[in-house]
Amino acid sequence: MDEQAFRARLAETAAAVEAVLDRRLAYEPSAGETARPRRLIEAMRYATLGGGKRLRPFLVVETARALGRSDDGPVMAGAAIECLHAYSLIHDDLPAMDDDSVRRGRPTTHRAFDEATAILAGDALQALAFEILADPRAEPDAATRAALCAGLARAVGLAGMVGGQMLDIEAETVAATPAVEAIRRLQAMKTGALLAFSVETGAILGGLRAARGPFTSFGRAIGAAFQVGDDLLDAEGDEATLGKRAGKDAARHKATLVAALGVSGARNELVRLVAEAKAALDAAGIGERAEVLRATADFVASRRS
Repeated sequence: MDEQAFRARLAETAAAVEAVLDRRLAYEPSAGETARPRRLIEAMRYATLGGGKRLRPFLVVETARALGRSDDGPVMAGAAIECLHAYSLIHDDLPAMDDDSVRRGRPTTHRAFDEATAILAGDALQALAFEILADPRAEPDAATRAALCAGLARAVGLAGMVGGQMLDIEAETVAATPAVEAIRRLQAMKTGALLAFSVETGAILGGLRAARGPFTSFGRAIGAAFQVGDDLLDAEGDEATLGKRAGKDAARHKATLVAALGVSGARNELVRLVAEAKAALDAAGIGERAEVLRATADFVASRRS
């Protein structure tokens, strides 16, 4: 699949997810709601709409499509995961965390509004993620919806994204760069878990209730590759291209594979992970239906923002 065709496919999914998010983040209360505080919904929309690659929803949609499902259910599930991702970015940018002032080329949510509103916007987006994922329009089978909600909770909780953020904070306080395996574990939790769960969600919605091993391996490899790519972009990119502050990892003594292996070593790791992701797709035995997912692995390795 050539790059132009891939980017068109990525943009198509992004537009579909954006439409779901726009409806879910309407200013007017939905059925059963008392009111939607305007400043809060403005902050939620600011953090969620009109930006980002929508890679996580794309993985949901394209994994499900590779397995034969192409209705709106995977788009809704992807929108739920994007709400969770947006929440994580809001909180990650807060002064108590990474203290960033720019995200996607504009002020971070707490700079555009205030810290209290940003925290509440993140909290509300986290709750909205589970509300969307529990909607029968995303998946008619109640047991499957329950399994997806439980899986998302695991991916972003104590042993997932939040736990990884704790390890990341702790790593900043030690003098020496942690061992490579410790960094891999940290990144698999903080960043990789939600990306891997996106693939897992697509596989479940595509009808795989068992034998998801190759897709699980693909998701883990993609999650790890994405974070290594992010580390390299931070080390070598600039704020204008990235849409966020560059060079912050080294300034804060972050535990990254760039710090542990150097730029060249991190690039070799990225190449290895992309090859691992493609090998997992070969093992899945779906042939040409994995074309878009293979192109996604290349995209993760070559992105510039």
